[in-house]
Amino acid sequence: MDQLKLRSLVFEKTGVRIDVDDPIFALVALNEAVLAEAVERHIALLDAASRELLAQSRTAAGLAPAAAGAPAATAPDVAAAASAGPAAIVPPLLSRPIATRPGAFQPGELRLLAAAAGVAVLSAVLALAGQALLFQPAPAPQAPALTAAQAGALRDGERLARAVARLDAKTRAQLQAELQKP
Repeated sequence: MDQLKLRSLVFEKTGVRIDVDDPIFALVALNEAVLAEAVERHIALLDAASRELLAQSRTAAGLAPAAAGAPAATAPDVAAAASAGPAAIVPPLLSRPIATRPGAFQPGELRLLAAAAGVAVLSAVLALAGQALLFQPAPAPQAPALTAAQAGALRDGERLARAVARLDAKTRAQLQAELQKP
């Protein structure tokens, strides 16, 4: 435990200055001791449980026990080892340790993941195909028929446009200027 590092960390986080002789450091030391003891107990429990699991798996597979002179661990043995501490576990572990952090996916999980992705894609395709087959787009709205007056105005406008096109440039320019006025 680096007291100077802890002092600077407390000051950075809270702005409170503490002295190296402050009683808080006694609590930190006590916390470390309690934590170390708890970790040792948990390591002993995990080690005993992994030994028991190894023995049970070897027995289930029909193999010989792990060691010639080492009997398989039982539930009372695990409890006794946990209460006695890590020194009570005498026989060494004869197989590789149990992996505590497996990879991202196991092989069986990858197959399930691929199947789920396939079902999702198939569902999306079926939904889109059903929508395309069952829902027809609404027809585009059509413009209403022109009245006789509107049709006549269009004809007159077209004739006027042809007549303006035949005028000389000066007269056409004057006519355009007059049409621009409000």
